[in-house]
Amino acid sequence: MSKPSQQKPHADQNGVSVIQAQTSGLQQVPQLVPVSPAGGGKAMPPSKSKKSNPDKDSDEYRMRRERNNLAVKKSRMRSKQKAQDTQQRVNELKEENERLEAKIKLLSKELSVLKDLFLEHAHNLADNVQPPSTEAPGPAQNGSGH
Repeated sequence: MSKPSQQKPHADQNGVSVIQAQTSGLQQVPQLVPVSPAGGGKAMPPSKSKKSNPDKDSDEYRMRRERNNLAVKKSRMRSKQKAQDTQQRVNELKEENERLEAKIKLLSKELSVLKDLFLEHAHNLADNVQPPSTEAPGPAQNGSGH
């Protein structure tokens, strides 16, 4: 009969184990599985897996923590400043919007007044123009003054 199936794991460059079934007479099919024992997560890059638990009393650790704390503080300040700038811009745009709406209201009133004046003037012109009559105009009506 054939030998029992054996699995031989080895790691590739990506930190993923390749398991190949070693059987006689069967085609070998590699299977990718994560290296981490959890199984479902991403494989850790080699640089991350080499780090050991840092000595919290070491100068290097304290310096890294201090730099990190400063970076976090700076990042939070930038974020806060950005939020303040955005809020200020919102307030400015609201004020501008109110000014523009007031201007629209004023211009609409002005347009209405001018339209009324125009219509009144057009009506007065229409009233002053007499329709041509079939009778011959008299001396006072023709404007010749003879």
